[in-house]
Amino acid sequence: MSREGRIGHRHEGRHHHDERSEEKRRGAKTFRRKKALLFLAQLETKRDILKKQLETPELQSINLVLVGELKALDAIIAEYVQLFDLHEVEDEPNVVLQQTEE
Repeated sequence: MSREGRIGHRHEGRHHHDERSEEKRRGAKTFRRKKALLFLAQLETKRDILKKQLETPELQSINLVLVGELKALDAIIAEYVQLFDLHEVEDEPNVVLQQTEE
């Protein structure tokens, strides 16, 4: 077989393989996005817990620590949302719950 024939044959095979790879990538991308949304929901749950702890009279002695943790967690959430392009989720918190239940 000539070199041109082999290259052409590889190209056809690669094209077919690329279609399957693209489907796998989309599936993987969707899977990673769901995992990112789940982790974001966990971060937001931790944030809610910290807010409740700020309102707890028994924990007033560590109020400054809780405020610091809350600020740090807010910064982490903001960076995470930006890194994974989750801006639309931030605007609609119910979307996180709907997507994580699937």
